[in-house]
Amino acid sequence: MGFPKDFLHKLADEKGLTDKQQEVFLLLFGEGKSREQIQSQLYLSNTAFNTRLSGIYTKFQIGGKGPGKESRLKSDLNNRYQRWQAENYNSSLLTENTDVSIQTLVQKTRQQIQPYIQECCGTMRVLDMTQPIKLGKIYTNVNILEKITGRTWLEIAQLQEKVSRENFERWCRGTVKEERIPGIEAAEKFSKLMILGKPGAGKTTFLKHLAIQCIGGAFQAERVPVFITLKDFADIKEHPNLLEYLQHLLKGYSDEMEDISTLTSLLKAGKFLILLDGLDEVREIDSSRILREIKQLSQEFHQNKFVITCRIAAKEYIFEKFTEVEVADFNEEQIADFSHKWFHSKNDPVKAERFLEKLKQDEPILELATNPLLLTLLCLVFEDVGGFPDNRTRLYAEGIAKLLREWNISCERERDPVYKKLSPNYREELLCIIAWNTFKRGNYFFYQEEVAKLIRDYIQNLPGITQEDLLKLDHRAVLDSIELQHGLLVERARGIYSFSHLTFHEYFTACEIVTNCNQCDINDPTLRELVSHITEPNWREVFLLTVQMLYSADYFLLNLKTSVDLLVQNSKEFQKFLLWLYHKVDSIKIQASPNLAIKIFYFCAESIYSFGIFYEAELIEMVKEFHVDIKCEPEIDLDYDLYSLRDLSDGLSFLPKDDNIITSIDDICKRYTLSSPIKIKLQQLKTILNNLLREFPDPHQEQEKFQTLWAFVRSIWREDLRSLMIMWRNIGRNWNFNLAEQDLLEQYYDANLLLVECLNSYCYVSREVRQEIEETLLLPIEEIEKWKQNKQSNDRG
Repeated sequence: MGFPKDFLHKLADEKGLTDKQQEVFLLLFGEGKSREQIQSQLYLSNTAFNTRLSGIYTKFQIGGKGPGKESRLKSDLNNRYQRWQAENYNSSLLTENTDVSIQTLVQKTRQQIQPYIQECCGTMRVLDMTQPIKLGKIYTNVNILEKITGRTWLEIAQLQEKVSRENFERWCRGTVKEERIPGIEAAEKFSKLMILGKPGAGKTTFLKHLAIQCIGGAFQAERVPVFITLKDFADIKEHPNLLEYLQHLLKGYSDEMEDISTLTSLLKAGKFLILLDGLDEVREIDSSRILREIKQLSQEFHQNKFVITCRIAAKEYIFEKFTEVEVADFNEEQIADFSHKWFHSKNDPVKAERFLEKLKQDEPILELATNPLLLTLLCLVFEDVGGFPDNRTRLYAEGIAKLLREWNISCERERDPVYKKLSPNYREELLCIIAWNTFKRGNYFFYQEEVAKLIRDYIQNLPGITQEDLLKLDHRAVLDSIELQHGLLVERARGIYSFSHLTFHEYFTACEIVTNCNQCDINDPTLRELVSHITEPNWREVFLLTVQMLYSADYFLLNLKTSVDLLVQNSKEFQKFLLWLYHKVDSIKIQASPNLAIKIFYFCAESIYSFGIFYEAELIEMVKEFHVDIKCEPEIDLDYDLYSLRDLSDGLSFLPKDDNIITSIDDICKRYTLSSPIKIKLQQLKTILNNLLREFPDPHQEQEKFQTLWAFVRSIWREDLRSLMIMWRNIGRNWNFNLAEQDLLEQYYDANLLLVECLNSYCYVSREVRQEIEETLLLPIEEIEKWKQNKQSNDRG
C-alpha cells in the first residue's frame, strides 16, 4: 500500500510538481504501482517516464545516480508522513472549526458576487449585434484538443495523410483528426489550464460559461469564481498587483473582502476559480509585468484553480505548471446546436432549419461555420435577409474584414515591427500573394521557408520601407502576427502553415488573379493560366469567385468556352457524338424547356446508356436543375421511358412477380401515340420476354440457374431493344469510345457544367456573350464555326 492521497497532494503542491509529475508521483507512491504499470496506464515511453521521475527527484533534492534514488525518496516520504500525522492529529480540532468558517465565508461570498458574475459573464455581444444576447440561450459546448496542433513534429506528407479522405476536396472542415475532449472536462481535470485558440474560436465565451456554471453550482461549486480581463487589469495606471486587483473587484460586492487577510485566507484554502481572459491582448509594454503577476499569484496560492485564455500563436507565454490545450473547431453537430439556439433565441426556429439546409448545400460556407465568430456572422446575415448573398465574395470579404480589421483593434501585440507598419490593405495584398503562389502549385500546406521570400519581395517594394526595416524583418514573426492577430494563417505543425479555411485560400487566390489580369484582353496571360486548370476539381471555387469579382466577365468566359471546346477537338469519335447530339436536339419539337437543358438531358442519358458514366439519379437531378418538364415534352418523355426500359433489364428488377419490364412496355404503348412499326416491335419484345420467362426456372427456387440463363438471353434482348431505339428514336447508339475518351467525356461534361455555373452566377456578362455561349454549348467544332460565320454575316448585314 502507498501513502494517503491527501498527504501526497499537499506535498506535491509544496514542492511545485507539475501536473504530469504529480500523475507519476501519485501512482508510484500512492497506489504502489510498478514502473511498467504506470507507463502502460499513462501511455508513456521509458524515456518520458524517466524524465518525469527525474524532475520529481530534483524537486525533492534526491541526488546521485542509480536505482537507489527511489528507495531514498520513499524513506524521505515515510519520515515526512510520520511528522504530518502528528501535526494532523494536534490540529484536527482547530481544522474542523476553520473548515466550517471557511465554507461559510465561501458560500456567503458566492451569494454576494453573483450579480457581478451575471453582469460580466451572463451575456455576449460581438460583430454587428444590435444588443447583447444571454449566454445561456446560445452557448454551445466546446471541445478541446490536448495536443497543440502547431507544435507537433510532422511533415507535410503526414499532415495530408491525417486529412480525412471523404473531405479531401474541402479538407479544412474538420481536417486534421486529433482526439477531442469536452472543454468542461478539461477544466475539471487540470488545476492550472492555459486554453489556446484561433481568433473567434470561442475562448472568452467558454471562460464566461465556466464562471456562470460555477456561480450556478454546476461546476466547482465549492469555489468562488472571478473573471478578469487581463487587458483591463494591465491598463490601470497605478499598476496594482493581481492580489490587490482581485480585492478591488470583490470588495465592491462583499464587505468581508475589505480585509485583505480574509481574501488571503480563502486563497490559501484554495477556494477560488480564477479566470484570466485574453493574455495575448495585453500591450507589449505591460507584458512582462502581467506575466510576473500571474506566475506569482498562481505559485503563492497554487491550491486554487486557474484558467487562462490566449491566442494560439502567442508562444512566449509559457507557464511551467500550466497544462496547455487548444480549442477545437466546431464540428457539424456543434454548428447545428449553435444555429438552433441562435434562431430559437430570436423566436424563429423554422429559420434555423432553413439556415442549416442552406449551409449543407454550400460546402465553402459550411467550412467557415466551423469558427464560432464566423458562424455568428453567418447567422446575422441569414437573420437579416433569409439567405446568403448570391455574390459569395461579399460574404467572404465581410468575414475577412472582421478578422483583418475589426477583430484585432484591441490587440496591439504585433510580433514584427515592419508588419506593424502595414495597413489592412497591404496585409490583404500580402495574403493574396501567398495564396496565389501556393495554390497554383497545389500547396495547401506550405513551409515557413516557402513564403519567406514572398514576404520579403512584397514588403521591400512597399513605399516607406527602408533598408533598416528590411534588416529587422523577421519572416517567422510576420507569419505569427498574421496567425495571432487575424487567424487567417494557422501553423498546422512546426514550421508548416496553411490558411485557416480553404475558402479563404481560394478567395485570396481569386483576388490576386483579378488584381493582376487585364479583363478587357482575351489573351490576358493571368486569365489564360486560370483557364488552363479547367479540368482540375480543386480549382472550381477559384473559377466561381473570380467570375463574380470581375466587373466584366465577357473575355474570361469566352476564354473558358474556347478551352472547353478544345478538350475534345482532336477526337473524331467525340465530334461524331456531339454532331449526333446537335441533330437529335434539332429534330425535337420542344414545347417549353430551354434548348440548353434538352442538350444536357440527352448528353447525360446517352452517357448513362452507353458508358454507365453517370447514374440515373444524376439524370433526374439534371432534369430538375435545368427546368426540363418531361411531362410537357412528349418526345423527351418517350425517350426517357425507353432509356429507363433498358436499365430495368439490368439486375433482378425484371422478376416475374414484379413484371417491371412488361408493365413498362404496356405503359409506353398506352401513353404515347406511336407509329405502327415501333408499337409492333415493342409488342414483339414483350412477347419474347414473356415466353422466355415462362420457360425459365423459378428465380426464387433456383436463383443461380435463373441468373445464368438470363445473363445469356438478356444481351440478345437488349440488343433488340437498342436496335429499336436507334432506328425509331435515334438514341442508344453504339459509341466506340476507348477508355481515354470515356475519361474525357467526364472531364468535358464537368468543364461545361462549371462554365454554366459561372455563366449563371452573380456576375456581369453582356447579352451577346451569354447568347454565344448558350447557343454553342455542347456543339461539335464544325457547328460552332458555322454559328460564328452566320453571326458575322448577320452582323455585316
